[in-house]
Parts: sequence; structure tokens; C-alpha cells
Amino acid sequence: MTVKEAFKELQVKMNNKPEGIQKLRAIYQFNLEESGIFQFVFQEGKVEMLEGDNGNPDCILQLSDENMLKMLEGNFNTTMAYMTGKLKIKGDLGLALKLQAALEQYR
Repeated sequence: MTVKEAFKELQVKMNNKPEGIQKLRAIYQFNLEESGIFQFVFQEGKVEMLEGDNGNPDCILQLSDENMLKMLEGNFNTTMAYMTGKLKIKGDLGLALKLQAALEQYR
């Protein structure tokens, strides 16, 4: 499965069962080494996935496609990855933690 396919699947899961994203109000941008840039816009209990840099992300996560897929599967230690440079975060670190908590509900 590609990251784009995994992102689309995640978007559907989140929008079909929005309880886990009700409190998220942010734009997350994923800068992926192979697949490029994706944004997730969370607002009012819904999420929209966009391709490319559409401006003004609140939190940017930079990592490889392989590690992004591992993160979505729950097989990626984000704390260790951040400390070792496999995951780079720009912007609000607290939002990154909220996203991690939300992702855990959709595995």
C-alpha cells in the first residue's frame, strides 16, 4: 500500500467515526521523502486530505514514506524517531502529540 492510499483510507475511517478527531482543529503537513507533501485539515469533527503545500500548516512532520506507513500501523516509536532525527517536527509539538493520540484510535 502506498502512503497516498493509506492516507485516503485513514481519512475515510476518521470521517466515518469522528469521535477521535472531535477536538482537533489544526492543519498538519507531512513532508514525505518519496511521495511529496500532503496536508490533513482537521476542523469541526471532519478531516480533509490535500496534496501539496496549501499554506499555513500548524505542524509539519518530515519523514520517509516507509516510516509514515509504520506510524500509521502503530509500528513506529515517534519519540525515539524524533530523538534520532528520523522524524522532524516543525511548529507546535503539542499538536504532534495530539495527532499521535488520534491515530492510535484508528488502527
